[in-house]
Amino acid sequence: MPAAAGLTAPLPTELLTPAVLAELAGCAAAADRDGRPDLAATAVLRTTGVLGLAVPREFGGAGAGPVDLNRCVEQVAAVNASAAIMLFQHYAVTSRIVENGTPAQHAEILPKLASGTWLAASAWSETGAGADKKNLATTGRRTADGWVLDGAKSFTTSAGVADIYLVLVQTGSPEAAGGDTAYGAAGQTFFLIRSDNPGLLPDTSLALTGMRGSATGFVSLHECHVTDLDRLGPLGTAASIIARVRESGATLGAVAVGLAQAALDAAFDHARKRGLLELQAVRHRLVDLSTEVETARAIVERAGRRDSEDPGTTTLHSKLFASTTAERVIAEVARLLSSAAYIDASPVNRYGRDARAVALMGPTNDLCRELVSNAWHS
Repeated sequence: MPAAAGLTAPLPTELLTPAVLAELAGCAAAADRDGRPDLAATAVLRTTGVLGLAVPREFGGAGAGPVDLNRCVEQVAAVNASAAIMLFQHYAVTSRIVENGTPAQHAEILPKLASGTWLAASAWSETGAGADKKNLATTGRRTADGWVLDGAKSFTTSAGVADIYLVLVQTGSPEAAGGDTAYGAAGQTFFLIRSDNPGLLPDTSLALTGMRGSATGFVSLHECHVTDLDRLGPLGTAASIIARVRESGATLGAVAVGLAQAALDAAFDHARKRGLLELQAVRHRLVDLSTEVETARAIVERAGRRDSEDPGTTTLHSKLFASTTAERVIAEVARLLSSAAYIDASPVNRYGRDARAVALMGPTNDLCRELVSNAWHS
């Protein structure tokens, strides 16, 4: 039977084997406890081939589409949400390079991303720039042989762990023609900066409440020299590239679904061990939670299929609904577990903190609401 329209080939099962997922799970608790970058998990990601899923086959990857990428991120999130958010950001940058990179960039960068030699990260956010990435203070100054970048990026996932960063920089006037954008501003440009550039300085001293193993921190640019060969896309067109990100169908909702599923699994395990499945009230309560998780998974799947009239809006809805659902399901599971959830070592507490972090990641849930509602006026 032919595959349904919009669906990609099945996710290669040899990548996320039970042994790999168990190894990622084993890293999660320790990373959450000490708040340090989960280097053990990133090592697993680098060596399993999973980093190459979004890379086209001709460059050594699997050529997977957004449905498979979302499913992969969900499976990883169910055992290690910090690793999942690093993986999601890697896929996001990879996809931007595939779509907007030059042939030379494809030939140099994509094989390294496919093999796991390089881990990619996004450095877009700034303190004071707003969730919509306007009013950037990071600037690019033209020189005779390229650009000099200066500024600071905040809440960069995989800071100090990644090998290449996709950095958003103001290279022209934000008041230029076409400056009125929903996300980003006119005159903004993307640059791909390698971790060995002496002008790029990561800082992971940020104390996080959730996603504590995700190496989310600061990246400073000080006299960071790059050339036009490092630029991703035409000069001043980052806002249009950002606008197309939502069309891709890849969604942070997949991370939220994985977390909700992990909490639900914990609830079933708790109920079985204590004989609570004999109680109709408990069974029905679990059915309701399962229905919420399946509903969130369905909208994430739909976002990945990109078969709606407005795929970008569907992606926003998927992130918003899945993340709020995850918070609600995890809170309900904590109540069901009763005193067992009040033990500091209970993984349900980590799930709750991580789910809250998903809601605050870009685009934040409030910005998702604003972006969707803005379409009503157009």
